[in-house]
Amino acid sequence: MSELSEFSCEACRSDAPRVTGDELEQLLSELPDWELEVIDNVRQITRTYTFSNFRTAMQFSNAIADLAESEGHHPAILTEWGKVTLSWWTHKIMGLHKNDFILAARSDDIYEKG
Repeated sequence: MSELSEFSCEACRSDAPRVTGDELEQLLSELPDWELEVIDNVRQITRTYTFSNFRTAMQFSNAIADLAESEGHHPAILTEWGKVTLSWWTHKIMGLHKNDFILAARSDDIYEKG
């Protein structure tokens, strides 16, 4: 469990600074199962979780949807048989904000609690 999950998300503005450089490397090191990707020129963090069937994958997806709604911050969620892929990034800044890493850590917590 990452300490990141204990932080609170902050309201993000369109002029908020993106996470880059040393801060990006440090935050990624706290989430070893997450990968940095660039999709449509936007940095995102992505992880695929595995499940024994579609029902549990969908239950996890719904739990992530509840988390996203409670924080007003929404990932891309791809639910398939036996797996869910999440991608977090901040739409307002077209890149990564610390909130993305906090919610990635909370996503991991939801998965671990199963």
